[in-house]
Amino acid sequence: MRIGVDACCWSNRRGFGRFTRELLRAIIAADRTNEYVFFVDQETAANNGLPRDVQLSVAATRVSPMQAASASGRRSLRDLWALSRQVMKHDLDLFFFPAVYSFFPIFNRTRVIVTIHDMIADHHPEAVFPSRRLQLFWKAKQYAAVRQSDLVLTVSDHSKRQIINYFRLPERRVRVISEASSAVFKSLPRDKQSEQVLSRYQIKADERFLLYVGGISPHKNLKVLIKAFQQLVGNASFFNVRLVLVGDYKHDTFHSDYPQLKQQLETLGIKDKVIFTGFVEDSDLVHIYNAASILVLPSLEEGFGLPVVEAMACGTPVVCSDRGSLPEVLGAAGRYFDPYQEQTLVRVLQEVLGNDALRVEMSRSGLARSEEFRWEAVARKTVSIFSEVAG
Repeated sequence: MRIGVDACCWSNRRGFGRFTRELLRAIIAADRTNEYVFFVDQETAANNGLPRDVQLSVAATRVSPMQAASASGRRSLRDLWALSRQVMKHDLDLFFFPAVYSFFPIFNRTRVIVTIHDMIADHHPEAVFPSRRLQLFWKAKQYAAVRQSDLVLTVSDHSKRQIINYFRLPERRVRVISEASSAVFKSLPRDKQSEQVLSRYQIKADERFLLYVGGISPHKNLKVLIKAFQQLVGNASFFNVRLVLVGDYKHDTFHSDYPQLKQQLETLGIKDKVIFTGFVEDSDLVHIYNAASILVLPSLEEGFGLPVVEAMACGTPVVCSDRGSLPEVLGAAGRYFDPYQEQTLVRVLQEVLGNDALRVEMSRSGLARSEEFRWEAVARKTVSIFSEVAG
């Protein structure tokens, strides 16, 4: 088969960008039968990280699809047509969108698979979009993508149920392929290199800290995490604990809560105990995961929750919200709390931080659980679905 792929999300630093890169790399490595053509905009084409053994087809867009699909952007008809027209130049058996964010119409007579990672933007629009207009643009794009698709892929059973209910689709129209952590995330010893990495982010090698990894968007529920953290450090047993928030607050194209969070820290008087690292490369992030006492993910909803698997692969205990896909991904390896109740989060943090034996057990369980998520297996399943849909 000849398979076209929308690779415009390749350079994005959020979870769906990582999903695009990891899945496509794994597919190219595993599938020696089919031929792949990656369709990209000019900005993405300049990325040196794209695989060299696939054909690139570059569309002359004026604005990169990721910037146009941002919280403050809007895609022009001209740019959409540029991508659609580029695809029309090729004879394809199937076209695959790893993320609905950069969807554009396909006019070729070919089957189409679209990946919808979650329904967060539809369940919590006020936390994702800064205006009603952008909400409407998102809904229009998503409905167009679902209408044109022959199959919708998603990354968890939770998301599958939400997609089926929201779009009133038959169950056969939606399939789950999961996600996995990059091979870089693994358990590491505490050594000089680790200390040097931590020092770059103003983290002391011998201090306890809670870690959050992800976007700084409102639906990530960081305000509740900060409130709970203030109560935690008010206890003398946890006074020296710090909070490290890893996420791109400078260049992220999504709606950001960063100004409000900074003001919250000022008001609560704990700004010196909280570190915003900004974006962190994986080669550094693995050391931060390994040094953290706990990963905390307080999201109101996640389609998958990739930091959970990354943390487990590093042996880091995980405490997370009991909503969305997170219980499905973490299983019995972690501890849970109601994301709307900071008191429950405080209690769970005190329980885990105050019990060395419990953290050791959570670390062991997490490492074992992380083995169930492998990109190679996800790639094989995806290629099988490609063959099935192309018929």
